[in-house]
Amino acid sequence: MTHATANKPAWTRKHLLSINELSAEEILYLLDTAESFKEVSTRSVKKVPALRGRVVVTAFFEDSTRTRMSFTLAAQRLSADILDFSAKISSTSKGESLRDTARNIEAMGVDIMVVRHSAAGAPQNLTEVVDCCIINAGDGQHSHPTQGLLDLFTIRERKGRIAGLNVAIVGDIAHSRVARSDLRGLVKLGANVTLVGPPTLVPRSFEQLGARVTSHFDEILPEMDVINMLRIQQERITSSVFPSIREYIRLFGMNAERLKRCKPDVLIMHPGPVNRGKELAADVADGPNSSILRQVTNGLAVRMATLFLCQQAAMA
Repeated sequence: MTHATANKPAWTRKHLLSINELSAEEILYLLDTAESFKEVSTRSVKKVPALRGRVVVTAFFEDSTRTRMSFTLAAQRLSADILDFSAKISSTSKGESLRDTARNIEAMGVDIMVVRHSAAGAPQNLTEVVDCCIINAGDGQHSHPTQGLLDLFTIRERKGRIAGLNVAIVGDIAHSRVARSDLRGLVKLGANVTLVGPPTLVPRSFEQLGARVTSHFDEILPEMDVINMLRIQQERITSSVFPSIREYIRLFGMNAERLKRCKPDVLIMHPGPVNRGKELAADVADGPNSSILRQVTNGLAVRMATLFLCQQAAMA
C-alpha cells in the first residue's frame, strides 16, 4: 500500500464527491487500499472490524440495485451498522426538503451517508448542512466516482498499469456520469482516452477535458487496449439525438466481428446493466475479453476502501 509522507497523510478527504477533485496520488492510494481489502471477500469469515460501531446509511433518491447492494455489502464487510433509506416511502414523498431529510437522518447518529440523487450537485449540497461523511453514489449526469474508481481498479488489475493505455468509451457520452468519471480518472493517471458515439451524443467540448472524440468506431478498434461500452439509455432512442436502435447497433455495437479487429488481449468493460444484443453481443459479454463481472467484484473492494478512508479522515 502507498505510504503517506511524514508531513501529509495520503488521504485527508472526509467526503468523496467526484474524481475530478482527487489528485493522481489520492486515486492510487485509494486503489491500493481497495487492493488490500479485496482479499477479505475470499475469507471464510468475510468481515473485518474496521468500521465496527459506525453507522452507514444508503440514502438513494434514485433507483439502483447493484450500487446500493455493493455499498451495503461493503459496509457489512467492514462491520458497520446499516440503515437503508428509501425515498419512495420517506417524508420526501410528502414534501420534506432534501436538506431537512439529511439533517433528520444524521440526527439518528449516522456517521456516513451514501447518497444517490437525480439532481447534479445534490451530495455536494448536503456537505453544507450535515457533519457526517458524504459519499456520492451518482448524481444526475455529473459524477459517479466509485464507478470510475472501480473501472480504474479493474483496468490496472488486468493490464498492470493505466499510464499509456489507449482506452475507448463508447456510447451516450453527453448524458453519462460514468463516462465523465472514467474520463477524469483515466486522464489523471496518464491514459489516452477516445470517446466514441453519434455526434449528437459526443460533443466536441469533451476534447477540452483531454479526450479525442470520434464517431468512427471501426477505425479506432485496432489501437485500443480497453473498450468500455456504455449502456444505451432507452429513453433517448426515440429522441432527436438518437436515430434508431438498429442504426446504433450497426455503427456502435460491440460484436464478435468487431472483436476480431481488436488486439487479442483487448479488455471489454461495461458499467451495467447490459442490454444484451444492443451495445454488447451476448458472446462478447460472456467471452474471455470481458471484465463485466470482475468490475462488480472490484466495486465491493473499492467501496470498502472509500467508506474506510473517508471515515478515517473524519476521525483525524
